[in-house]
Amino acid sequence: MITTSAQQLTAGQLTGQNTDHLVSHQQHLLHKDMQPAFAALQQAAQLAGFDLQLASAFRPFERQLIIWNNKFNGLRPLLDSNSQPLDASTLSELEKVEAILRWSALPGASRHHWGTDVDVYAKNCLPANTSLQLEPWEYQTNGHQAEFNQWLSAHMGKYGFYLPYAEDKGGVALEPWHISYHPISQTLQQQLTLDLLYHTLSENDVAGKSQILKNLDSLYTRFITNTCEV
Repeated sequence: MITTSAQQLTAGQLTGQNTDHLVSHQQHLLHKDMQPAFAALQQAAQLAGFDLQLASAFRPFERQLIIWNNKFNGLRPLLDSNSQPLDASTLSELEKVEAILRWSALPGASRHHWGTDVDVYAKNCLPANTSLQLEPWEYQTNGHQAEFNQWLSAHMGKYGFYLPYAEDKGGVALEPWHISYHPISQTLQQQLTLDLLYHTLSENDVAGKSQILKNLDSLYTRFITNTCEV
């Protein structure tokens, strides 16, 4: 049973700036009260013939900030909803912010900060000499992760996991690899308030900050709380 205290995180923990709530798992960090459920899911996958591995787990604020700033400043590509490159020179600052948010969270607002949300794949389904891209086609019909994705969708709920981005609702794009531990993450999403996020962003050197803060209400509604139900 997950206790109420286990579901409460400090502001630093919620925004990826403190790791006291995490434990190590196969060279990654997970929420201490999610780790046993994830280990059980891994074991079940192994019995079904899938080597379920983590592509990404906890991600600190600093790492999310680098990803964000590199995308905004043109050091990493911006992608459209079909994972195709966008010409950033044709976009306004707000349009760049919205394009980034389709695939990458604001620093301080990533669900990966909590340790309850992870990106997964079946290592034994990945073809030789192929790098995982974490793009929807890999998990869809004829993709190398399609069979694993079918198994995951059918069984993860038994262990408390669900897909917060199971469909494209006009905010974050479809992410069939991103699973979340619902017993804890549902509460943490409520704790990540607009005020907390505004304060966190205000105190840090986030590219495009003026436009982000000016439009934070609508961005928060579209990209942070706009998730799929269990």
